[in-house]
Amino acid sequence: MKSKVNEIAISYSGSTKTNLLPKVTCSQSAADIAYSQWNKNNIELNETFKIMLLNNANKVKGICEVSNGGITGTLVDVRILFAVLLKSLTTAVILIHNHPSGTLKPSEADKNLTQKIKKAGELFDIKVLDHLILTPDGDYYSFADNGIL
Repeated sequence: MKSKVNEIAISYSGSTKTNLLPKVTCSQSAADIAYSQWNKNNIELNETFKIMLLNNANKVKGICEVSNGGITGTLVDVRILFAVLLKSLTTAVILIHNHPSGTLKPSEADKNLTQKIKKAGELFDIKVLDHLILTPDGDYYSFADNGIL
């Protein structure tokens, strides 16, 4: 008897021309791009974790929601996060999540997750450039700017 297995196909589809993609030059530009794309109807309701995918020129290929959680946290599966990064041939990433409470201080869980993702990224030559925390009013906290990346 012959065994049958599923065939896996991986694809990436992008319709925006590279010269039209926004470029990240600093934490402020990354935060502005992320905030402009965030659904303002639920930014203060629950915590969501997203990744900003960048090409080698730090142009934004896209933003992908990785996890949508509760009022005070969200569970991020690092395997799913890296599946997206690898499938999209991303060379650098900016981690982003919101704090519905408006608090800008990162939790220990935020710091630990960042280090875990950074360490895994090193294995794949994917740079974690920053981790941003956004608040409902548009303020942000940058791990890179505060020296904890």
